[in-house]
Amino acid sequence: MEKQQGQLVRTLSLQAATILVISSVIGSGVYKKVAPMSNELLSPTLVLWAWVIAGFISLCGALSNAEIAGMMADSGGEYVYFKRIYGKFMAFLWGWSTFAVIKTAAVASIAYVFTQSLNALFPLPQLPVEIAQISLLGLFQPFDNFGVKLVTILLILSLTFVNTRGLKGAAALSTNITRLVVISLAGIVLSGLLFGQGSWNNLQINAESYTQSSITDFQFIKSMFAAMLAAFWAYEGWNTLGFIGGEIKEPNKNLPLALAGGLLIIISTYLLVNFTYLYVLPIDQIIGVFKAQNEIAAVAVVKQFAGPIGAAIISVVILITTLGCTNSTILMPPRVYNAMAKDGLFFKAAANIHPKFNTPNQALWIQGAWASVLVLSGSFDQLTDMLIYAAFFFYGATAFGVFILRKREPNADRPYKVWGYPVIPGLFVLFCIALILITWVNAPREALIGSILMLSGLPFYWYWNRSSN
Repeated sequence: MEKQQGQLVRTLSLQAATILVISSVIGSGVYKKVAPMSNELLSPTLVLWAWVIAGFISLCGALSNAEIAGMMADSGGEYVYFKRIYGKFMAFLWGWSTFAVIKTAAVASIAYVFTQSLNALFPLPQLPVEIAQISLLGLFQPFDNFGVKLVTILLILSLTFVNTRGLKGAAALSTNITRLVVISLAGIVLSGLLFGQGSWNNLQINAESYTQSSITDFQFIKSMFAAMLAAFWAYEGWNTLGFIGGEIKEPNKNLPLALAGGLLIIISTYLLVNFTYLYVLPIDQIIGVFKAQNEIAAVAVVKQFAGPIGAAIISVVILITTLGCTNSTILMPPRVYNAMAKDGLFFKAAANIHPKFNTPNQALWIQGAWASVLVLSGSFDQLTDMLIYAAFFFYGATAFGVFILRKREPNADRPYKVWGYPVIPGLFVLFCIALILITWVNAPREALIGSILMLSGLPFYWYWNRSSN
């Protein structure tokens, strides 16, 4: 009997949906982001508060975006959301930005952490200083940290090849990654608190360069936003559940419960793990990890109490984790590029499907090539700041779409209506605007490059749109 198409079947339970939220979010950020956050805030207490605030903001965004996803759960994500809310151009801009900066920078960033873990085990060679310091346009140093960058590119291209060989093998590679992450984080917390020889004083003593300031002081606000920009990378992925909102049992109840429950578990996990980092190591040492470029906070913490063997073990865990995360991140976006190409809004080659492996081969290779270029453009933290800046533009636009569709389509079927409307989506939209503006102050390089990459699609849109008319 032929399977019926286009009909959603509500099979996901609350427990399954909650697990999906957790598995979609927890990844490389929890191992590394405490270091740049500490460098910004210079206070253990403020670092922990930044994790809480970023988690609450992510929850507001998830609850807001879930209403849109519930209305169009069978349609294919933001590409179709924006078509319905704002029109064809905004849909294209999201898809192009996903290719130019958001998902390709995510691929580059996660692969970067893989190579940094490898570097902790086997130091990679570097180019001479006079070559490493060559700068392009005063913005890029493509040969700096070149050993790490080269291996990162090789990883991206290798996993791209794996994905071109078929979906089944690629998906199998990531099957147990979430389980491994949970076990490793539990191991860090338990061993760190029991055997880490840490001190409560480490949680109470600020960095040597810390100066007291009011929460209304602009410098404090800048630092807090910069720290949250780092934290948001660790929370990235909360919008995944919304894509399948139409397949969750009792979505009015279970969709917000799964999002809220999953994110509360994630926030608690991040607090516990980062509490352990700051308990074991004084904040000045964690700041030193950030300044060392290729070190990872989790590895430094474990090395403090478990020595080189412990550091090697956690490095291997991070290697495996980020290998799977990189693969998962490579897997899905080319399907969007393929759909755009079929609409005449992307490179024609991306519309091709391999006759034997049934994969969007050309779209995968286009993505892999551009992700490799982004690796050369900056460091891990520069890449993640750039992609979060771009992503929150569209997260805010989706949340604002709640207001537009409530006005334009008041009688449309809404399996889930956002809790706390209009306060929750309104707060999230205002925060997205603030994040974008303050990123221009805190990280102008990342904001500039991110904006240029987002807008670089304009001439392509003009050409493709003209060609299709």
